Amino acid sequence: MKDKKLADMPILNVNSEQKERLLQLLKTKSYREGTFTLASGKTSDFYIDCRPVALDAEGAYLIGKLFHQMVEQLNFEVKGVGGMTLGADPLATAVSMISFIESDPIPAYIIRKEAKGHGTMQWMEGRANFKDGDTVVVVEDVVTTGGSSLKAVERVRESGLEVGAILALVDRLEGGREAVEAAGLPLHVLFTRNDFVKK
Repeated sequence: MKDKKLADMPILNVNSEQKERLLQLLKTKSYREGTFTLASGKTSDFYIDCRPVALDAEGAYLIGKLFHQMVEQLNFEVKGVGGMTLGADPLATAVSMISFIESDPIPAYIIRKEAKGHGTMQWMEGRANFKDGDTVVVVEDVVTTGGSSLKAVERVRESGLEVGAILALVDRLEGGREAVEAAGLPLHVLFTRNDFVKK
């Protein structure tokens, strides 16, 4: 049943000129070669840090536009967009801002790395903007093993919401898609490592 659900997901199309421009920005500002230790603990000879682009005015605009185009094509009503702090914060904000400009307001949310230590003791910021059972999207900058995405999904579900899909800027093609799909969720990405690493 999981496979059928994933197979039924649409192929998402986005504006090719905007996508190409975003790729140029990511190649210029985000892609580095060398020896790096990733959040997953793996060592890599390249690193893609999307934050300089996500925090750039043009980059944020393009991310918001392209992710919003993807959100509009999903086969469920998206009630919110967000993910794990810090990487997802500017992505979710960009999508939310574009959605308002395009008369389709979608609130953003943030998942803390640790539960709030006072007050509501919650994991999710922005929860008050949703009803129990609302279906949201998780956004991610770079997917490696899928661990961060799945942790966000877990926290969203603990907060009383459902996750319909995960959207990412870059898939490093290191098992993340398989892990996400094994959990019964579709992963839609704008770019993969093949757009950056030519070997």
